[in-house]
Amino acid sequence: MTISREELFMARVLVVGDVMLDRYWYGAVDRISPEAPVPVVRVTREEERNGGAANVAYNVVTLGAQASLLTVVGEDEASHKLEALVANTGIHTYFGRDPDLKTTVKLRVIGRQQQLLRLDFENTPKTEVLASQTATFARLLPMHDAVLFSDYGKGGLAHVSDMIARAQAAGKPILIDPKGVDYSRYKNASIITPNRTELQQVIGAWRDEPELQTKVQNLRQQLGLQAVLLTRSEEGMTLFDAQGQLSVTAQAREVFDVTGAGDTVIATMATLLAAGMSLREALPLANRAGGLVVGKFGTATVSYEELFA
Repeated sequence: MTISREELFMARVLVVGDVMLDRYWYGAVDRISPEAPVPVVRVTREEERNGGAANVAYNVVTLGAQASLLTVVGEDEASHKLEALVANTGIHTYFGRDPDLKTTVKLRVIGRQQQLLRLDFENTPKTEVLASQTATFARLLPMHDAVLFSDYGKGGLAHVSDMIARAQAAGKPILIDPKGVDYSRYKNASIITPNRTELQQVIGAWRDEPELQTKVQNLRQQLGLQAVLLTRSEEGMTLFDAQGQLSVTAQAREVFDVTGAGDTVIATMATLLAAGMSLREALPLANRAGGLVVGKFGTATVSYEELFA
């Protein structure tokens, strides 16, 4: 099934969650340090990209739809860099600011096209700032066709249950990229998109496909979800819903970098649902988008032309 550019442009997705600034330091590795058995990276180039929920929103606009981004950041250099980056993409930004919060920065050091090291700079926001964002959420909700919660476990979604209840009452599709082991906070969402490791932490290990299906369907019914989308890396992905399960195989390609692939999958699903597709219709296209993005380096996106080529 294909959706026209015009239909996609009319689709509006509200992305709520934890944002971060992705920094990349690229360099040459010519020797080992005399101080310790580690490579010396002579940094020759620096790059900054949208990370976390900002990358999810960026995936939505790259496909040709409209995205709003609701989040909480610090009052620091990284937050202003990130806001400028996001604004340049055409995303509508709603940044709550907490002077005590350190905006999350992930610094990756790259040598010979390989990630050698990642440094994370972060702390947790105060609930007062997050509570103020709930009012902004209520104001933005009627103007959007789908809501996507991008949870990176950084504290930005402390009030997610309240926001899900509002979105459900408004009849909006609710998509969640989950984190942690307490999925009860995602109750009554339309769909959650855990990977294998994340799902295993919640339902435990499974011996075979029938056991997996039983466990996931139990979870889906307990939480009142329409569907669970399990992303399975090289095995593709499986959608579990009231009709049973539907699997799609991974697109065969050289995997260059899996960074941000989950962002692309859920952003594509949200965009297509906002444009009027069903979950089952959107599944193969979201799978295709994920396959395209792992063939690119770092947090990447997929265009309309690539997806519907």
